[in-house]
Amino acid sequence: MNARFDNTMSRYVIISPVRDEEQYIEGTILGVVRQTVLPAEWIIVDDGSSDRTGILIQECARQYPWIRVLHRADRGRRTPGSGVIEAFYDGYALLDVTDWDFIAKLDGDVGLKPDYFEQCFKRFEEDPRLGICGGSMYCIQGGRWKCETHPAFHVRGPIKLYTRSCWESIGGLIKAPGWDTVDEVEANRLGWRTNTFKDLKVIHYRPTGSVQGSWRDGVKMGRAAYVSRYHPLFMAGKCLKRLLQKPYIYCAAAHAYGFVTGYLKRLPRVEDPAFRRYIRTQQFRRLRFRDSIWK
Repeated sequence: MNARFDNTMSRYVIISPVRDEEQYIEGTILGVVRQTVLPAEWIIVDDGSSDRTGILIQECARQYPWIRVLHRADRGRRTPGSGVIEAFYDGYALLDVTDWDFIAKLDGDVGLKPDYFEQCFKRFEEDPRLGICGGSMYCIQGGRWKCETHPAFHVRGPIKLYTRSCWESIGGLIKAPGWDTVDEVEANRLGWRTNTFKDLKVIHYRPTGSVQGSWRDGVKMGRAAYVSRYHPLFMAGKCLKRLLQKPYIYCAAAHAYGFVTGYLKRLPRVEDPAFRRYIRTQQFRRLRFRDSIWK
């Protein structure tokens, strides 16, 4: 890191689909308004909240002219994967700022250090092929901070930051479970790098899966693997590994159920043959303990 970083080359916009985030949204807003590099525009989409989320974000929008709010009608239920991206694109359609260099999807239950985005932009400046990045997410479990682990190439959905060139290359996001895997696999296939930086710590106020419960969250992850064209052998290995993690058997069964029922229901999934070949080649390399995007 050095002083050659140029803020003028980091014009960015944020879109935040939020739903029932009354307990956490103020912390997220505070983290953004204290950034050393402020966004050019921030669209917060209230996706049918039944609590005070809509009121709180409206109050903040009155204080900061670069924050705008969109209220969506309550669809009556959460629709994991597709619902959040539908809300995201409703916000995307409202953007007044069109000459952005970076776009971020930011959830309403995360906490950021004041220089978070500045540090991300430095990473992009240092690596021209870096297309998507984010920090490591930490949550409190058992009274202690714990990092939510995942492969290094995977950037968590709540804190994704894209360069404009990468965003346009991958064609944006699919409206389905697995969107946050498909985007980075496609980016890697096209020659971009994607990375989570361990030294950029992000607070996740609400641990992953806590809203839906571990079974529904596991089913969603299995369904995401189906949509993303995971090979059944790779998925079997993933489920076997889950058998050794708490809650034992339960999460592995949920993953397997979500994956298999995708086939049984003949649900839509990524149809691009090039994408399918690439992800499965990478997965077979991983199964043979060779270098891959899974490392």
